Amino acid sequence: MIRVNNVVKTFGDFRALDGVNLHVRDGAIYGLVGPNGAGKSTIIRHITGIYKPDAGNIEIAGMPVYENPQAKARFAYIPDDLFYFQQADVMEMKRFYKGIYKTFDEDLFFRIRDAFSNIDPKMTIRRMSKGMQKQAAFLLAISCKPELMVLDEPVDGLDPVMRRQVWSLLMGDVAQRGTTVLVSSHNLRELEDICDHVGLLHQGGVLLSKDLEEMKCNIQKIQCVFSSKEEEKRLLKQLDIVKCDRRGSLLTLTVRGSREEMIAMFAAADCLFHEVLPLSLEEIFISETEVQGYDIKKIVLG
Repeated sequence: MIRVNNVVKTFGDFRALDGVNLHVRDGAIYGLVGPNGAGKSTIIRHITGIYKPDAGNIEIAGMPVYENPQAKARFAYIPDDLFYFQQADVMEMKRFYKGIYKTFDEDLFFRIRDAFSNIDPKMTIRRMSKGMQKQAAFLLAISCKPELMVLDEPVDGLDPVMRRQVWSLLMGDVAQRGTTVLVSSHNLRELEDICDHVGLLHQGGVLLSKDLEEMKCNIQKIQCVFSSKEEEKRLLKQLDIVKCDRRGSLLTLTVRGSREEMIAMFAAADCLFHEVLPLSLEEIFISETEVQGYDIKKIVLG
C-alpha cells in the first residue's frame, strides 16, 4: 500500500530525513516509533503528500502521492495538530468530508457517533478540548471508509477509557474491511497490542523495521538456575545470547531462537529452575538495538 524509497528532506542546514525506506503492505497495521525530533511527523507529511521530497519517491497503491488527488482519495489522515474550519461544528465537517470522499458512509457516521457520546455535534470544533477534537477526527475519518488511515499520535490527549474505545473501533474497521493503518507514536507499550509490524525511526532514518510476530517468535527471555557451574557453561555455549543478567545464582537470559527450542533445550538440561517468559515490545527493541550499538532507552524514552 505504501512504498517510501530513499526519501531525503532538508530544512535549511538540517537534514530531517536521510534516505528513509519504508514499506507498509496492504491490510497491515504498521507502527512507526521514535523520539520527538526523529522525523515521524516529517515522513508522514511526505506520505500524505503535504511535503515534496528533495530526493527519493513515495507511492500509495502504486501511484505517486504528491499533488495526486487520485492517490490522496484513498486515505484519511489524522495529524497531531488538527485543523478544522474556524466556525465549523461536527455536522458541518461531516458535509465537507462527504463532499470530498465518495466513500463517505453517512449511516456509519451516525452509528458510531454513539461511541463518542460526549461530543456535542453542534459545538464549534475549535471550542472543544484537544481530546474531544481527536474524537471528532476519528469519527469523521472512519466514516470515510478509506483504504488507508494515516495517524500521527492519534490518541494523544484522550483518557484511558476513550483510548481503548478508539483502538477498538479502529481494529474493528481493520478486521471488517481490511483497512491499512500507519500509526506513529513514541509509546511502544500502546502499539504492542495493535500492530503487526513496527519500524523505529532515529535521526531521520529507519533504524529497525520488523514483523512483530516474527520478532516475538525468534527472541526469548529465560530465567534459570543451574545445578552447577559446569552445566551452566555447557548450555550457555550452545545458546545465541543477546543479553545476560546475573543476580546471585539466578540468570536472566535474552536469547535468539524459538520458544519450542528453548523449552526443549532447558528441559533436557540439569536446571534447578527454568522459565521461558514473553518479552514486551520494548524489551525486544532494547535487545535488537543494543546489538546494533544503540541504546533504545535513550532513543525512545530519553
